[in-house]
Amino acid sequence: SQADIIITALGVPNYLKAEMIKDDAVVIDVGITRVADDSEKGYRITGDVDFENVSKKASFITPVPGGVGPMTIAMLLKNTLLAREQKREKK
Repeated sequence: SQADIIITALGVPNYLKAEMIKDDAVVIDVGITRVADDSEKGYRITGDVDFENVSKKASFITPVPGGVGPMTIAMLLKNTLLAREQKREKK
């Protein structure tokens, strides 16, 4: 309840509750978990944060799905390219 920025990556659906954060905290939800439901797919995707309640207290929050996933993929691709370039330079 003291952090200005909170990054979750637990893989535990809805773990972070509103009472666990301070007012106006920035919350970045990296967690992604399939949770069984009655939909046609049989599941829904949810993050580590109780989005509905935490979003009322946080100054900024990333949703799941639709949050940091594309940025994660872009950074993985960038790091793969950088690793290859570094390997070439060592030869």
